[in-house]
Amino acid sequence: MQVPKNDVYTVSRLNGEVRQLLEGQLGRIWLTGEISNFSSPSSGHWYLTLKDSHSQLRCAMFKGRNTTVAFKPINGQQVLVRGSISVYEPRGDYQLLIEAMFPAGDGLLAAQFEALKMKLAAEGLFAQDTKRTLPESIQRIGVITSPTGAAIRDVLHVLKRRDPSIEVVIYPTAVQGSGADKDIIRAIELANERLEVDVLLLTRGGGSLEDLWCFNSEALAHAIYNSALTIVSAVGHEVDTSIADFVADVRAPTPSAGAELLSGDQSHKLQKLAGALARLTQGWRHYALKRHSGLIALQSRLDRQDPKRQLQQQSQRLDELELRLTSSIQRRLSSHILTTERLKARLERHSPAQRLMLERQRLSYLDERLKGAMDDMLEHAQTRLGGLSHSLASVSPLATLSRGYSITRGVDGKVLTHASSMKAGDTLETQLEQGSLLARVIEVKPE
Repeated sequence: MQVPKNDVYTVSRLNGEVRQLLEGQLGRIWLTGEISNFSSPSSGHWYLTLKDSHSQLRCAMFKGRNTTVAFKPINGQQVLVRGSISVYEPRGDYQLLIEAMFPAGDGLLAAQFEALKMKLAAEGLFAQDTKRTLPESIQRIGVITSPTGAAIRDVLHVLKRRDPSIEVVIYPTAVQGSGADKDIIRAIELANERLEVDVLLLTRGGGSLEDLWCFNSEALAHAIYNSALTIVSAVGHEVDTSIADFVADVRAPTPSAGAELLSGDQSHKLQKLAGALARLTQGWRHYALKRHSGLIALQSRLDRQDPKRQLQQQSQRLDELELRLTSSIQRRLSSHILTTERLKARLERHSPAQRLMLERQRLSYLDERLKGAMDDMLEHAQTRLGGLSHSLASVSPLATLSRGYSITRGVDGKVLTHASSMKAGDTLETQLEQGSLLARVIEVKPE
């Protein structure tokens, strides 16, 4: 067997071409499943696995995308995601790169609604130039709704108040639940076969997204689009929107508003202006949807050629290495902690703490003895000092002074013992027990 020289793939080349093939062929898809193995490294990217009862798929949602998610995913949670299939080239694993994530349930219905709206817009069912105008003169209105609902009562009340001459033909149908869209389609087809009315009013009262879901049927959208009669959609409240609203020739926010739109009075011109504004809004929505679809297509092409994908691959690889490094560090740290604990136990068994405690007790005992000895010495010194003080007091001249004696000194400060050492006119100082006196010698008497 001869091996070709120029057509041998490397693993990297094969994975790269498989990635481009998957991204180019499948494009963006919607997927629902249960979250498992969710992780969020320090890079801010999310990695998870979506699974059902039989299979699982690796997924990644990068930081720039997951900031738009309004909840924190947890393992075991059912979600609906939109993304594109790609290949993580270092491992050769194919994965889903998630762009949007919603909780399952209402989120699934909302996603299905948006997907169908984009599909029908791309097919031209919302195009403003294909919409029929309201008849100039309306004499008979066909109302497609439940004959027992609040919507028909509101419509009849408005028509009776504004223009009692208008005739009403009711095409009774279910407006909620399984199979309701087929009933509505049959009513539209019946009205188009009979051609007994000037315009059709498709209506019902407000409700939840599930309650109004029959008006989001693709088959019903085509029936409205293919109707020869002009159809006004007045489904739900003002905040409610349905596929029927986008396909219908005119949308009214409520059943009563639909009846007012089809019945003339003094505000007829204002109503026509409102209709024109509604058509302008629908046209703008169609234009925006068309431009958005084109932008998505261009974005898809750019994603397949953008080097950002390579950066994402490397970033994912870096996160994988970071998780492995963190795990390895934790294992090493746990091993070191265990070794440290063993060494600590050995050290405690040979610790000199007991000997130190005995030395502290001995030191405390010596300290007490030292304090006692010092106290004894101090007491002995105080006793000896008291005795010396008493002896000093007994020979002190101050004690003599206290018995009425005094000490006389000359001007030179020397104590006088002989009167002959003084002469008349000299000054002398006599010290008493308390205070002293200055005196002058008047006369000196010899012995």
